[in-house]
Amino acid sequence: MNILGIEGTAHTLSISLFNTNKGFISNVIDTYPFTPEGFLPRSLADHHSNVFARVLKKALNSFSIKDIDLIAVSIGPGIGAPLNFTVSMAKFLSKYYKIPIVGVNHPLAHIKITEYITGLKDNIIIYLSGGNTQILIGKDFKYRVVGETLDIGIGNMFDKFARKAKLNPASGAMIEKLGKKGSYIDLPYYVKGMNFSFSGLLTAAIKQLEEEKIENICYSLMENAFSMVLESAERALHVFKKKSIIITGGVAQNSILKEKLKLLAKENNIKYGVAPNEYNRDNGAMIAYTGYKWFKKFGAHNISTLHAKTKYRIDML
Repeated sequence: MNILGIEGTAHTLSISLFNTNKGFISNVIDTYPFTPEGFLPRSLADHHSNVFARVLKKALNSFSIKDIDLIAVSIGPGIGAPLNFTVSMAKFLSKYYKIPIVGVNHPLAHIKITEYITGLKDNIIIYLSGGNTQILIGKDFKYRVVGETLDIGIGNMFDKFARKAKLNPASGAMIEKLGKKGSYIDLPYYVKGMNFSFSGLLTAAIKQLEEEKIENICYSLMENAFSMVLESAERALHVFKKKSIIITGGVAQNSILKEKLKLLAKENNIKYGVAPNEYNRDNGAMIAYTGYKWFKKFGAHNISTLHAKTKYRIDML
């Protein structure tokens, strides 16, 4: 089968072609650039609209749209305007070319692509992205959230701090770059059982901008945020007696986080896994692969009832 995966829940439009014999034929990614004021939903939808045809053509590679056997599209969670545009385009292609369609839960796709690449199953899962920060357990298509942020996602916290600090680009990647040159300063650390909170940490870090070196704030912001999440994950590891742990989502690209995970795994004598950065960021490949797995088990969705879900939690599956 040839599966076309379409991702457009936020600032990235990505389309991938997955062949069940050859693997990933393409994984084309086009991201709306970071801006000092953040992301405006309408601007993200306009971006997706402007680049959709070009990204689709490049993703098809030497194939034709008529060679596609299944369309998989991320239907949420996400930002309303870009998400609705992407789902609408996928439904149009499905109806016009009479291709079956599957709607994919975005967090599920992050997990499935990491399981596929690492070969690890039945893990403690650390899912870190802009809007989501969760500790999960589960397998197949049933996942349970056992710990999560009580306020904002870790990626959103990094982006908000970067904008306040007037970093260019205002992103988590810039925080990582600066933080590697910094030293630790005292910032809030909040873990409540299996859950954690980032708003107090963010507020304190912003206040430090007036008197502390930016490198030190960036380092300490990452140190506390990652340690909070990993403390909860390590607790889950022992409560649920798992033998492996994976991290996934956009924030999983952070090299400092990966080193911390590696140390946690070594100290607990367990396996750990993380996908290459191309498959941690929002991408069409994870949607194509997860859509194929869903289709094999449940079949296609009814196009008339398929729609975008801005608050589509993984435990709603």
